[in-house]
Amino acid sequence: MLFTERLYFADPYLRSFSARVVARDVRHGHPAVALDQSAFYPEGGGQPADGGTLNGIGVVDVQADGDLVWHMLAAELPDDTIEGTIDWDRRFDHMQQHLGQHLLSASFEHCYGIPTVSFHLGGTASTIDLATATLDDRQAATVEDVVNAVVWEDRPVLARFVTAEELSSLALRKPPVVNGAVRVVSVPDFDHSACGGTHPRSTGGVGIVHIRRWERRGATIRVEFVCGGRALRDLRWKNAALGRLAATLSCGTGELDVALARLRAAEEAARKGLEVAHERLRGYAARELAAGAARVGGIPVVRQVIEGTVADGRALATALADAGCLAIIGVTGAKTQLVLAATATLGVDCAALLRAALAVSGGRGGGTATLAQGGVDSAASLAQAIDAALAELERWPGRQ
Repeated sequence: MLFTERLYFADPYLRSFSARVVARDVRHGHPAVALDQSAFYPEGGGQPADGGTLNGIGVVDVQADGDLVWHMLAAELPDDTIEGTIDWDRRFDHMQQHLGQHLLSASFEHCYGIPTVSFHLGGTASTIDLATATLDDRQAATVEDVVNAVVWEDRPVLARFVTAEELSSLALRKPPVVNGAVRVVSVPDFDHSACGGTHPRSTGGVGIVHIRRWERRGATIRVEFVCGGRALRDLRWKNAALGRLAATLSCGTGELDVALARLRAAEEAARKGLEVAHERLRGYAARELAAGAARVGGIPVVRQVIEGTVADGRALATALADAGCLAIIGVTGAKTQLVLAATATLGVDCAALLRAALAVSGGRGGGTATLAQGGVDSAASLAQAIDAALAELERWPGRQ
């Protein structure tokens, strides 16, 4: 019976090895070989596959299929004997993240009795899903303190296969549903987990565990974290970003919150000042347009097309209505809209005029007798809609 001995079980620090090809295939579009023994970790248990080479040929994926470990290759491997080399940077990164996850999950259980329901080791960050709907800053900080205390104590990490009888005596966080011997990874007096993954020899190999953020996902909380080298790189880019931000705001990094508060206050004051200026400008424009209003059936009418937002169109239309006119304002920009406004004293039904306009242009909208708006497809449709509104106004009784 063909079988691949998994060398990483005995020595996760093994970086190179010799082996013999026992089977060949094409898998997922790549030439694939199974070996009599391999230090390559196949994808599984939330941990990605190792990378590396076999006789200098790149290993693009590693998958377990029964008792065999298959190595998908970037090119054909003609040899029957091989020298395998593990991508050590990738392997050790995965070792740090995976053991970090064990310790983080155990810390959530020790501190708050919250179990982990799933784990994913990603390319730049890893996640665990917790069986809880809430998590606050205080809890996250407490868990971080506990997990890193265990890391810095440099406790040994023990990996071994145990029988079903031995398994029952261990307080596993998540008992496996399997038959036969089970591989258990233990951190004395802290965690026992059924796991086939690769881990450092001691908790100190994790370096540090840092929770980056969390979010609610249905009935669970997804926690994103980084360990070891990833945590160092995360610290570096955040420190660089803070430095750039502090330089831009001409302050120290410890004063950023105060500087940002001042910046927000100044921005809000500028926004309010700009709103006042815009309102005054609209008033000037409305008075000028009202002075030149055309009369349709005895009603002073201002038709105007502006570029801007729907809010800009409504504001101008309202200002013109306050000046005693029927405002028919077209707006072009992100959306093409038609806005009509008039005071009740004019006796004009803006909603009725809009319906007539949109019947021609094919748009949709609605409103009241004093303010109505609707969307149209294009600038050409907008011109047709305005003409239709004016034509409808002229047809009304007493408007001839």
